[in-house]
Amino acid sequence: MIKARVIVTLKNGVLDPQGKAIEHALGGLGFDSVGPVRQGKVFDVELAHHDKAKAEADLRAMCEKLLANTVIENYAVEIA
Repeated sequence: MIKARVIVTLKNGVLDPQGKAIEHALGGLGFDSVGPVRQGKVFDVELAHHDKAKAEADLRAMCEKLLANTVIENYAVEIA
């Protein structure tokens, strides 16, 4: 069993209204030192593989096909 984490974030230059709302809300809660906030997604995935290279290839394919919109999002794969 291989455990992995996929982190998906918006590309630089893509507007992030949810991040902006979080930034504004934190300021309203008194966290005045908070600068720009960008939000993203995290997927924890367990694969029934023993081959890390195969697992990484499968995870990248999952990102390209479903987990990330590669037009506006970047992704990173971390295998534990």
